[in-house]
Amino acid sequence: MFENKSKDEANKEILESVKEYYKKFMVKPEYKDGDRISYASRVFDEKEMMNLADSMLEFWLTSGRYTDRFEKQLGEYLGTPFVSLVNSGSSANLCAFMALTSPLLKERQIQRGDEVITVACGFPTTVTPILQYGAIPVFVDVTIPQYNIDVTQLEAALSPKTKAVMIAHTLGNPFDLKAVKAFCEKHNLWLIEDNCDALGSEYTLDGKTYKTGTVGDIGTSSFYPPHHMTMGEGGAVYTRDPLLHKIIRSMRDWGRDCICPSGIDNLCKHRFDKQYGTLPLGYDHKYTYSHFGYNLKATDLQAAVGCAQLEKFPSFVEKRKENFKRLRAGLENLQDKLILPEPVENGKPSWFGFLITCKEGTDRTELVKKIEAANIQTRALFAGNLTRHPCFDHIRGTDAYRVVGDLSVTDRIMRDTFWIGVYPGMTDTMLDKMTAVIKASV
Repeated sequence: MFENKSKDEANKEILESVKEYYKKFMVKPEYKDGDRISYASRVFDEKEMMNLADSMLEFWLTSGRYTDRFEKQLGEYLGTPFVSLVNSGSSANLCAFMALTSPLLKERQIQRGDEVITVACGFPTTVTPILQYGAIPVFVDVTIPQYNIDVTQLEAALSPKTKAVMIAHTLGNPFDLKAVKAFCEKHNLWLIEDNCDALGSEYTLDGKTYKTGTVGDIGTSSFYPPHHMTMGEGGAVYTRDPLLHKIIRSMRDWGRDCICPSGIDNLCKHRFDKQYGTLPLGYDHKYTYSHFGYNLKATDLQAAVGCAQLEKFPSFVEKRKENFKRLRAGLENLQDKLILPEPVENGKPSWFGFLITCKEGTDRTELVKKIEAANIQTRALFAGNLTRHPCFDHIRGTDAYRVVGDLSVTDRIMRDTFWIGVYPGMTDTMLDKMTAVIKASV
């Protein structure tokens, strides 16, 4: 097949074949009434598949040129200088939190027994790293219809042990960054923004508009297939702080002290002539460890898909906003029975989903059953109230965590709230079908 052809010519032919394969076999048929309407789905074309094939042909496999390109381009989009690609959004949260436990942060280092303010209404891996390290999550309530942290409870959650706030922007709706940022600055606390469900959302603070994830000290993203963009599995950690970036890279890359990228040795020209801790003079810097770290790197195959997704990403954000607007307009006259979502003041959400809370007299379970019976996929707001899940059974009633107030709104969301999708592959016909089914079912 490739006789008398150069490697570049063969590569080009393979990529053109992939392009044709996509057009013949991978283009999704148009939605027909009765088809399943998923809450989320991948949106891609031949470019993602060609990038993936190109990376496969290179067969570097671990992080490489596509990773470098993705980190640079995501940083440019976010307006932040330091981006580290990791293998999932959960790993991004782990890396972000563990960075704050580094001894390099001196008196601001999070120690075991220190407290981190968060919420129970969300995804568990925002909280898991805190508990696994031995720090103490302090749970506060959230609000309806924004579904984000109730900032009026922040001062009540504060204690002499408080070191950080780690919370998510719920389904694309930014939390009150003005209040949370001011609280953190007042008390010299770290702020981690879990931006896994909100990539592309914006918030205006002091007259300047920021992408969510870039206002706090560290932001995280997820590129799991249902999210705003995808590379299959994947995530990112980003910061403006050079020291935090150094620690994040160390935590991601086995905890090593060396900053040499994969496949490169002795970048600093001092690989064998330094003294580190109690190691022998000249011990190989490439195998010197300053942290108890992990291998959280993604592959270049994933990054190749991400690079193609990033090119489309601004259009994804706009389509999500349009889909949200159409759904809200269609359901507007049901507000005697349903609470519809509202954006935070000063926020411009890149919506991940459309949240609905049933008012008294409307049974969430029965409504969801009818919607699902019409072949429309629904989701709960993740854990609802994480502290009620079996994973808390062995620590419930201990001092491993702390709750401020009674989490009554969180419990209501667990009981009465669900959401449907607004992903950019949805057509007006699909959105109108969801609207009609909900109107007929409520």
